[in-house]
Amino acid sequence: MFSDKKVLKRTRILFLEAVAFIGILLCPYSSWALRCFTLSPDTTLYGTPRWVEANEEDTLLDIARDLGLGYNQIIAANPVLDPWVPVKGNLVLVPLAVVLPQERISSGIVVNLAEMRLYYFFSNGGHDYFITAPIGIGTEGFLTKLGSYKIKSKTANPTWVVPESIRKAEPDLPAEVPPGPDNPLGDYAFRLSELQYAIHGTNKPWGIGRRVSHGCIRMYPEDVAELYPMIAVGTTVHVIYEPIKVGWREGQCWVQIFDDFDNRIGNPVWNVMEELFNYETATGPLEVDFSALVRALKDKTGVPVAVARPKKP
Repeated sequence: MFSDKKVLKRTRILFLEAVAFIGILLCPYSSWALRCFTLSPDTTLYGTPRWVEANEEDTLLDIARDLGLGYNQIIAANPVLDPWVPVKGNLVLVPLAVVLPQERISSGIVVNLAEMRLYYFFSNGGHDYFITAPIGIGTEGFLTKLGSYKIKSKTANPTWVVPESIRKAEPDLPAEVPPGPDNPLGDYAFRLSELQYAIHGTNKPWGIGRRVSHGCIRMYPEDVAELYPMIAVGTTVHVIYEPIKVGWREGQCWVQIFDDFDNRIGNPVWNVMEELFNYETATGPLEVDFSALVRALKDKTGVPVAVARPKKP
């Protein structure tokens, strides 16, 4: 458990950062658990990375959960630090910036499997917003099928009816697991319209940002609890796979690179250059920092990197 002092300290970090960069206070669902942003037509990059000093008892996973990140994001941004061994005074890079997915939708949920992150786009009071949270996804061979779904039902304190395929692999499991601390669905579940997929909580929060499920999408307990009352039955859920995201802010082009763990993309350089070419065609010539682009593609830190800007006349 995190002390009130630690939670307050990191809440203040998120609060000040959001005020400075995206006006998070305008969002109707501002909180320390879910990160909420006001959408702007002029940018697809939101937030900013920052450094925090680890307390004596902090592991990288503590910091990740406290600040709304998954295991994959915190270790990719800090490859030289042991995620399980706390070291007092270590500076930890916290990748709090996100580039919006290319395959986003105007209203509903987008799940980017490659990023292990969920986005919820919605409108309220004449303004457009998005909420984002880290997720756990399917193990090898059980990755959620790409495509569009609907929220078929939502349940608080769900009972887990164990699929036959899982019972064959783990015959000691009962046919059903009632609500409680042993239930892997956690306290809230959204059933999707196809197969046996669901978006749900978890009783193993350190699986967020990992490939741990049989195709379902897992969320931190505090995240799914806040999302639950916002999402209506019938909401669209669009499942995508985008390890390379390209965005724009203040005239600069930024790339956010994640590991292509499912080997679904071809030449990553071409993916970015195609986006830059399309931008040049529409707006004018760009100055491309190829060294920064190559480094970002090699390191895959998940931290947005500026790689191009308009050429000076």
